[in-house]
Amino acid sequence: MKNLVKAVLAVMSEVKNIEKKMTVGSGNNAYKGVSDKDVKHAIGAAMEKQGLVLFPIAIAPTIRIDRWEESNTYNGNPTTKTKQSVFTEVETKYMLMHTSGESMEIVGYGHGVDTQDKSAGKATTYALKNALLYTFLVPTGTLEDAENTHSDDHQVPGDKGQSNQGKTNADKPAEQKESVPAGIAPTLAKVISKADSIESLNTIWNNNAKLQENKDFLKLIAMKRIEFAGSKEDLSKIFDDHQLLHTDIEFVTALGAKKKGFINSDAQQKQTA
Repeated sequence: MKNLVKAVLAVMSEVKNIEKKMTVGSGNNAYKGVSDKDVKHAIGAAMEKQGLVLFPIAIAPTIRIDRWEESNTYNGNPTTKTKQSVFTEVETKYMLMHTSGESMEIVGYGHGVDTQDKSAGKATTYALKNALLYTFLVPTGTLEDAENTHSDDHQVPGDKGQSNQGKTNADKPAEQKESVPAGIAPTLAKVISKADSIESLNTIWNNNAKLQENKDFLKLIAMKRIEFAGSKEDLSKIFDDHQLLHTDIEFVTALGAKKKGFINSDAQQKQTA
């Protein structure tokens, strides 16, 4: 494996970072990401120089299709439309080969959501992109990325921090104003974030019946439920309960990451058994 390892190290040495140039989503839900094209261009070119190729050899897909009806009024007439969300997740395997004949298997995981037939393509693209990034340990973004700070480091809306004590949200520059979901009181968002059990979260849900159709409230509750989930079955139930969030990238990503953790844990238990 000496030649293969040497080639992998050479790729790691050449590809030091890939910038997050792609904007995903819009408005308050927008964030910066690394495009599939940029990853393949940077890592693929370095692999070519070092005599490395990657072949897909296996894929295990899981597909969930949810359909529901939405009622609206058009020109004063009630209408009903059937809508659907297709969620696909894949576990993939690739063969990383060197011109010397040495090879090794690497794995990937990806998921995607679409209303038609594109979720499979999104999932496999996501899986390959992350397999490449993790295999060659390529960092993405800049030092100013939000991932360099913990969520607990950010001031909770409604709290009185030392530097902002006595100031209202309106007194702050536009770039420093807290982002609070529309229709959600800052204190309620804080209460949800501090919930320490599924029981306390259920109490919050039951005490806010008027907000149960509010997407921002649903998302706060759903993200906390994901945190409390103890099994893949719990995650499936959360997905089923929150159809309004099936196209929300942050929600779907959190589900996928949690499920991947369960999959890895199961695999480790099998190895030690």
